[in-house]
Amino acid sequence: MNNTAAIILAAGSGTRMKAGQNKLFLELNGKAVLEYTVAAFQRSRAVDAIVIVAKAEELERVQAMIPQQLYDKIIAYTAGGKERQDSVLCGLRVLQAQGQYDKVMIHDGARPFVTDALLEDLLAQLMPGMGTIAGVPAKDTMKRVNAEGIVLETPVRSELWNIQTPQCFYTNEILSCYERALEEGYSGTDDASLAEKYGLSVRVVPAYYENIKLTTPEDLDVAEVFLKRLHME
Repeated sequence: MNNTAAIILAAGSGTRMKAGQNKLFLELNGKAVLEYTVAAFQRSRAVDAIVIVAKAEELERVQAMIPQQLYDKIIAYTAGGKERQDSVLCGLRVLQAQGQYDKVMIHDGARPFVTDALLEDLLAQLMPGMGTIAGVPAKDTMKRVNAEGIVLETPVRSELWNIQTPQCFYTNEILSCYERALEEGYSGTDDASLAEKYGLSVRVVPAYYENIKLTTPEDLDVAEVFLKRLHME
C-alpha cells in the first residue's frame, strides 16, 4: 500500500527576501522555486503522495503553477494557518482524513534542492517512536549570549548541527504532538521540537550544505550556483 506522503509548505512571504511577493514564486532559470521543490518529491521513489499547503488567497495561483495534471502525486492543495506550525497541522489533518499514509515528510517549499537520496535516507532510518530530520554539522563556533550581548557559554561545536527539512515521522505520532501543542498553546521552532517535547526520539540524518532555505536576496545568487552543481536545470 502507498504509505509515504510529503507535506510541502508554500505559505511563505517575501519579507526578508525583499521580493514584494511570496518568495516561492520567484524564478531560478525561468522556473519558480516552488516548482523545483515539488518536482523533487514528484520524481522521488520514496514519496507516494504530496499535499501542498499555501495561503488561502494564493491557492489558485499555486494550483495553476503546480497543476495535478503534471504532478500526479498531489492529492490535495489546502489553506494554511497564521504560523508555520498551524500550516503543518492543516496538512497533517488532510492526511488523517485520507487515512492511508502512515509516514510523512514535512518540508519547507523554500528548500528546492532536496534530493532523492536524502529522502530515502530519512525513510530508511525512521522507526516507530523516532523521527528523522535532515541536518549538517555546524561550521562556525557558536556562542550563547544574553540580551545584552554578553557571552554566557560556548557549546561544544562537534555536538551542534544546523537542522534542515525534510523532517520525517510516523503520521499518527507527529499529528498527536501537533494536536497536544495546540491544546497547550505550545509553539515550537520546528517539527522535531514538538516531537521532542511530547516524547518522541529524533535522529539527525546527515544531509548536505546545498539544501539551503532561500531566505534573503543573497540566497538566490547562491542558488544559481547550486542549481548547476546539482544538475537540476
